[in-house]
Formats: sequence, structure tokens, C-alpha cells
Amino acid sequence: MSAKPHSDDIVRPKKIRLEVSTYCQLRCPTCPTTTGETHRGIGAGFLKFEDFKKLLDDSPYLEEIELSNYGEIFLNPELPAMLKHAFEKGVRLTARNGVNLNNATEEMLEALVIYRFEHLRCSLDGASDETYRQYRIRGNFDKVIGNIKKINEFKKKHNSDVPGLTWQFVVFGHNEHEIPKARQMAEELGMDLHLKLNWDDSYSPVKDEEMVRREMDSGVASRDEYKEKFGSQYTQYICHQMWDWPQVNWNGDVLGCCRNNWGHFAGNAFRDGLEGSLNEETIRHGRAMLLGKAEPRDDVPCTTCRIYKNMRKAGQVLERGET
Repeated sequence: MSAKPHSDDIVRPKKIRLEVSTYCQLRCPTCPTTTGETHRGIGAGFLKFEDFKKLLDDSPYLEEIELSNYGEIFLNPELPAMLKHAFEKGVRLTARNGVNLNNATEEMLEALVIYRFEHLRCSLDGASDETYRQYRIRGNFDKVIGNIKKINEFKKKHNSDVPGLTWQFVVFGHNEHEIPKARQMAEELGMDLHLKLNWDDSYSPVKDEEMVRREMDSGVASRDEYKEKFGSQYTQYICHQMWDWPQVNWNGDVLGCCRNNWGHFAGNAFRDGLEGSLNEETIRHGRAMLLGKAEPRDDVPCTTCRIYKNMRKAGQVLERGET
């Protein structure tokens, strides 16, 4: 059992991650939402406005909420009401984990601007419809680009600098040749280009590794190369979310981090309150495990996480001074 909490064990983050939807209309081949893994592990559903409102009203210290994770936020019919309430409460909203932006009404796109939604990261793995559709099955590249242009029109109409826009490009063997074109298009659309390494090297592995290394800010062409070069896992930063940016599921269950789609901790943010749910015994034990101060335990989701198991295998612990 973990020891009773000391003051430095208690977290009260100014930012949280709150899943708005675990539903997605696309069928990306290696995505756990497509395979059904997400719904089996943490359920299928939409965040309810009444739960969102209560969470914000009861947590006045919150400054920012990330809404995207395993599903598509624009499928939630109550999203406009959430945007308006967060704006009125002075809480910034983001979708930096990613949206596919295939289905969004003009009213919704304008609401993003009116209610000062801070940032959208759009998943566009290609610079043409033919290439994009190879992974983003059921998606339409031209429709997404059209929606981005509409957002830019509304930003101009309302003289707004938000939402900021990022083009997220997961690099595969079938799309690597379009990186330069995507970079040019992103610039024309007022977007930042973010290249991301594929998590599953067996699916459409990169072909021109030297070119990919030149294009990637990290200078690597795979996650294995990243670990060899930097001495840590590509997604190691995710573990820090347990303290700084914890993930809450659409039904209030505390997941701890954005990677967890297989189980939850004992607390529930809607039932126990945000601060109470983030500081109950099992999640404190999980944080202690990551720091090397506690042994793995079956009731802690971190125990079966690949990142944590690789850390233990390598004899590593999480260093909280890391960025």
C-alpha cells in the first residue's frame, strides 16, 4: 500500500484532459478506436454538458482543458454549449491531440472563433486525397482543407488570432514523398506543420529514412532510433500527465494519461470532485510507481502499460525535471 499523502504528493493541476467523445467516424487501420480496443476498455460515449459545466463550476482553479483524444470532438452534439460555457468561465479549450475535421457545420466552425477556442491540431497524413485516404479511411482530404479555409475566413471576419492551427502529419512509407508539399500547403493555410513518428513500425514503414531524418526536428526516422539517440522513449513525456495534465474520461473516470485506454483508477471526477479523484490512493500509487518509489500493483493501470514496462526493464524511473 502507498503511504498516506504528504502535501507534496497532492496534485491540483491547472490543466486537465477531458475526453469529449470516444466515437470516431473514420477507420484508421492501427487506431485502437477502430479495432474496438478503446470502447472495450473505457467505454463508448459522449461527455455530457451538465457534467462539463459542474466540473468547471466546482474547479475554479482550472485554466485549460484539452478535449481531444481517442474520438472526434465534433461528433458530440453538446460541444457548442461547452465552448460557450468555458468562454464565459475564462477557461481555455484546445484540441492539440488531434481532430480529423471531416464533419463540422459552419456554425460550429464559427463558434470556435467566437468563443476563442485556443488551438486545433488537424490530422492530415498526406497532401492529396489519394494519399490521405490510405490511412484516414472514410475521410475526405478536400473537405478537411475546405473546413480549415472556412475557419480562416471566420478568423478574418472576427479579427481573431485563434484558433491556432497545426497540420499533424504521421509519417508513413506511403506518404513520406508528400512532406514537402504538405509543408508548403500548411504555410499557405497559416498552419504549423508537425511531423509525427508512426507508433507501429510494421504498418507502412518509412522507405527513405535519410529524407525522413532530414525532415524530422528530432533527426530520426523511427521510435527505436529516437530511443537510441535520446536515451528515452518517444512517448515518455506522456507519463508526466499524471501530475501536470491528467486525463479524465467522458464519464468522469480518471485515466491518468492520454495513452490509457484499458482501465481506470478508483476515482471519478464527476462523483468525487476533480481534486479528490486525482489524489485517491490508487493514482498516488501509480505516480509513485513511475518515480520508482513503489512496486507495480494489479489495480493500477500503469502496471500493464508498455511505456512503464519498458522503463522497468531498462531500470529507469521518471525524472520529474524532464520536459
